[in-house]
Amino acid sequence: MSLPTFAPARHTSLPVRRRVATYFTGGAAQVPALVGELTNVHELSVDIRDGVRESSMVCAILLPPEEITHLLTRLRELPAVVSAELA
Repeated sequence: MSLPTFAPARHTSLPVRRRVATYFTGGAAQVPALVGELTNVHELSVDIRDGVRESSMVCAILLPPEEITHLLTRLRELPAVVSAELA
């Protein structure tokens, strides 16, 4: 009698919740481009103040770990972004 053989299951990364902080220039006009890079957003907070050079956006997103680096890279490539980091 032969036993069935099973191929090992492929390991798929489950999404994890991460907070991302982005600092940018240009005020409210830059928000659509920033938000356009985001997917699976659970929380979003944007702080824009008159007379302050940089504004901030903090969000909680649900992404597989391997996609976090790609998201940060895409955000950093936007002309108005000063920095984008995990918070």
